[in-house]
Amino acid sequence: MQLQDIEKLIHNGESETVEFKRSTGQRTSAAKTLCAMLNGTGGMVLFGVTDKGDIVGQDVSEKTLRQLAQELRRIDPFVSLPMETVEIDPKKSVIVVNAEGPRDVYTYDGRPYARIGSTTMVMSRRFYEDRLMESMHASRRWETLPAEADVGLEDLDLDEVQRTMDNAIRLGRLDPGQDRSPELILHRFQLIEHDRILNAAVALFGSQDSTSLQISYPQFSIRMARFRGVDRLADFDDNRQYWGNAFKLLQYAGSFLMDHVPIPGKVIPGKLIREDRPWYPARATREGVSNSICHREYAGHGGAVTLSMFDDRLEIVNPGTFHFGVTPESLASPHISQPWNPLMASVFYRAGVIERWGTGTLNILAWCSENLNPAPVWKEDKEQSTVTLIFFPASALENGKVSRTVLTDPVTDPVTDPVTDPAKRLLQLLDTEKSSSQLREALNVTHRHYFRRRYIQPALKMGLIEYTIPEKPNSRLQRYRLTKKGRNALKL
Repeated sequence: MQLQDIEKLIHNGESETVEFKRSTGQRTSAAKTLCAMLNGTGGMVLFGVTDKGDIVGQDVSEKTLRQLAQELRRIDPFVSLPMETVEIDPKKSVIVVNAEGPRDVYTYDGRPYARIGSTTMVMSRRFYEDRLMESMHASRRWETLPAEADVGLEDLDLDEVQRTMDNAIRLGRLDPGQDRSPELILHRFQLIEHDRILNAAVALFGSQDSTSLQISYPQFSIRMARFRGVDRLADFDDNRQYWGNAFKLLQYAGSFLMDHVPIPGKVIPGKLIREDRPWYPARATREGVSNSICHREYAGHGGAVTLSMFDDRLEIVNPGTFHFGVTPESLASPHISQPWNPLMASVFYRAGVIERWGTGTLNILAWCSENLNPAPVWKEDKEQSTVTLIFFPASALENGKVSRTVLTDPVTDPVTDPVTDPAKRLLQLLDTEKSSSQLREALNVTHRHYFRRRYIQPALKMGLIEYTIPEKPNSRLQRYRLTKKGRNALKL
C-alpha cells in the first residue's frame, strides 16, 4: 500500500469498513472496532489519521507494533490481522490493520461488538445468538439434532414418506431403489443418523395422529385469517389454525388461499375463451408459503407461519430472520442460496415443492409480473425475529403505484360461468348425499357460519344443490344433494 492508496481510502471519511485513529494510544478502542468489523463484512483501521481525515502519521517502533499486536490478541477466537506500515515521511508512518470477515463470531475481552455505520457498539444479545447459530450452522443446527428419544417410525406419516419418494423419482431428482422401506427412504434423504430420527424428519413427516408430537413440537403450526379491512383490529371472515408436518401445512395454506383469493374473469371481445386473473398468482403464493415453512426458525417452541389476508394485501410471516448476509433488497437479484434448514429444503426440492435453490424469490417476482401484480415486498423485523412477505393484488397497480383497492368476493361473468370456484368444489364432493359436517371436513373448513355463507348459500341460490329435508332446513338430520342443474354444471 502506498500513500496515494491511503489518501483514496480516507477520501470518503469513516464508514462501516474504515476507521481512523490518531495514534496507537487508541489501540483499545481500535481493537473493539476490529472485533466489530470481523463480525461484519470486514474493514480496516488506520493509525496516524485524525477523525477529520488528516494524515498526521506517528512514530512506529518494534515496541509500538508489539503493543498493538498484544492488544489485538484479546480478540477471541484468535485471528491473525495483517498489519502494514506506510511511510509518509522519514520519521512518521501510518499503520493499516486489515480485518476480513465473517469467519466466526468474535469478542473483545469477552464482549461481542458490531459495526453500525461508522459507530462501534456492543452487539445485542439476540444478534449475538443469531451469529453464534450461523457460525455453528454447518455442523450443528436444530434440524440435524436427534428427535425426542421416544420418537420412532410409528410417529411419522409413512404414506407421506412414500409419496415424497415417488415424486422425487418421477421428477428425476432421486434414483430408484429396490428397497423402498420407510427407514431406507429416510436414510436416502439423510434424515436418520446413528439409527436416530432427526428433527428434520419429524418436521417433514410427523404424523397428525401422534399426540406426543403435538406436545413436543408445538411450533409445527400455521395460522390463517381473512380480515375485514386493512389491519388486525377489524373482525375476520375466517380464522383457522392447524398443526401438522410441512407437507400438511402447505396443503392447509393452499386450501385457505383457494377459498379466499378472488379470481375476476371476463370474456375478451373477439375471443371465445374467458380470461381469468387471480388477485394473487397461485405459483407465487405457494412458493412464498413453501419458503416460509422451509426456511423458518424451528428451534423455539413458540411461533408459527401465518397467512393474513386483508382488503389490500396478503402477508406471509415466518419466525426467524435473514442469515448469511442476505437482505430484503438482495432477494430481488440473483443471489447464492444458503437455506437455514438445508435438509428440509433438499426434501422439498426432491419432492417438487420448490425449484432450484436461489431462484425462489426471482420466480415469485416473475410470476407476479406476469399476473400484473405489483412487485411483492420482503421485510425483516430483527426485534420480533420475523420475516414478512407482502403481496399486493393484481388490480392494485395504478399509474405505477400501489393503490388501496378493496378486495371483494370473487367476481365471475354471469353468462359464461355462473358457478363460483367454492361452489364447484362443493359440487365435486356431492357424489352422494352429505351432511354439513362431512362437507366441512372434506373442505378443511372449521367455521360453520363461514361455510354456510361461502359454500352452501351460493349453491342453493343458484339451484345447484338442494336440501334432503326442505321443510326443515335446520334439522340435525339435514343432508345436501345435487340438483339436475348441479349435475349438468359438473359436466361443463
